[in-house]
Amino acid sequence: MHFETADLVAVFGLIIGAAFVAGLARKLRISPPILLVLVGLGVSYLPGIPDYTLNPELVLALFLPPLLYSAAWRSSARGFRLNKRPILLMSVGYTLFSTVLVAVAAWALIPDMPLAAAFALGAIVAPPDAVAATAVGRELGMPRRYLQVLQGESLVNDATALTAYRAAVAAAAGGITLLEGGGMFLLAAGGGVVIGGLLGYLLRQVRRRIESPVLENALNLVVPFAVYLAAESVHASGVLAVVITGLYLGNTATDTTPQARLQADANWEVIDFVLESIVFALIGLQLPAVIAELEGQDTGSVIWWSAAILGVTIVGRFLWVFPSSYLVRWISPAVRARTPSPYWPTPTVNSWAGMRGVVSLAAAFALAHDFPQRGLILWLTFVVVFGTLVIQGLTLPALIRRLGVSGGDDMNDRLAEANAQHQAARAATGRLEELVVRAPHPPPSEVVGLLKHYSEYRANSAWERLGGGLSHGGKETPGAAFRRLRQEMLQAQRSTFTRLRNLGELDDEVMREMVRELDLEETMLGRHEDPAPHAPSRPAASAEPSPSGSGASSGSGASSGSAPSGSGPSGSAPSVEGASPAASDRQSEADSKP
Repeated sequence: MHFETADLVAVFGLIIGAAFVAGLARKLRISPPILLVLVGLGVSYLPGIPDYTLNPELVLALFLPPLLYSAAWRSSARGFRLNKRPILLMSVGYTLFSTVLVAVAAWALIPDMPLAAAFALGAIVAPPDAVAATAVGRELGMPRRYLQVLQGESLVNDATALTAYRAAVAAAAGGITLLEGGGMFLLAAGGGVVIGGLLGYLLRQVRRRIESPVLENALNLVVPFAVYLAAESVHASGVLAVVITGLYLGNTATDTTPQARLQADANWEVIDFVLESIVFALIGLQLPAVIAELEGQDTGSVIWWSAAILGVTIVGRFLWVFPSSYLVRWISPAVRARTPSPYWPTPTVNSWAGMRGVVSLAAAFALAHDFPQRGLILWLTFVVVFGTLVIQGLTLPALIRRLGVSGGDDMNDRLAEANAQHQAARAATGRLEELVVRAPHPPPSEVVGLLKHYSEYRANSAWERLGGGLSHGGKETPGAAFRRLRQEMLQAQRSTFTRLRNLGELDDEVMREMVRELDLEETMLGRHEDPAPHAPSRPAASAEPSPSGSGASSGSGASSGSAPSGSGPSGSAPSVEGASPAASDRQSEADSKP
């Protein structure tokens, strides 16, 4: 493969430009995917801009595996299991429903559109991309279970849509019937699950035997590509295999060393930022290539078809989400007793969070040049992707605020963390006392006292954060004061190291190692910075009391175990009005499930 200097400049220009726009979007508090698409669209017609026509093989084989693996790695396997019904309803049921709905609409509206080609279009635009929706949802404090359903849907729906897409393309080529395509879909999905689980187990055994964090993370970077290619080579779903492997390895990451986990988190955060910035910028940059494919089409008809297919795609999600949110509970008393029907704003937001992404465009570009109505399918895909990202993406934050769809996760999380830190501190102190008793030569009493004090400090700080970092008198809590003063001390130490290095009294390598230790400590302090107390401007829709009462919490687990009593600074729990998570968790779970 030969690269010209101009090609390298174009690649690096895209990376730098996309990263700059994404960083600017964060600074301006705008959803990065939406700003990237809009800027890409505007830049695409500037003179001198290179040709950035999408390479479908590059997106599906190079971009998609690491993005899916990273998302699966960070996802909660427990949350996936608890929400498997709504996740499967959306990622499989809705994706196939949308495929059929759009296919029938396209076949009925567009003359000379073969049914198999219409099904290919339906599969192409079926899978939503949850990147923009989950980013907005986290920022606005949507219930965690709702976000877990969105994330779970986006992990699996690409596999569903791409498998249906391949079956439709094969049917359009005359190779198989649609019924045979259904069998192909089941085999590909089942093969992806089996291969992903098997490779995940084998890779975990290999990971346990690697002692070098650098080597382990080098392997981790290769895993998504290896798993994807292994599955695709036997005609199984590479996407599903990558997701299963990522879920398994991510949720068994405690097997690894702390250094390896810290490196992995940093690596995937950077990879996600760069790849997501590039793919959303590429969406906007595709307009010239897409328009070039429309030669010979009647403009008025194309506008009508575009509006119709975009409307069917958007409305179709409402047609699936609302019935699936309530019919299952009406039909099944067991489901109704376990999870009450959600308050209507939650399925409304879920219905509106159907933005499409680069996978749809890549699948459209992958169509053979002699595929029936290829140019029109490519244009309609671009309209759906761009239209949903801009129309739904720009209005989603306002809709969430207007409907008040936010959860009590923040307070419940702090309560659960405080309870867990208290139990962990008791376990740590018990283990310390056991070691002291068993030691042939007891450690110095001041060392034992310091370790106990540090354990108590960690537990007390968690309880203090329940009050927003302020004591009952509005004064700074001991934990907040410790963090503020310790950060100033660390900065003074860091300045001293730099001064000694500049004077030639400290070697660079030694200084870097010492500064790294300070950085790790300051990062840990920053993890516990007290956020400002937050109160929603109106009652949260997802916190509506459950019709069946408080019940037992199946969520955060904050009510389990023994919590201390009294006040936070003395090592026990402060009284927090309304902090019991049982009822809100029960309703939050219901609200997140279609």
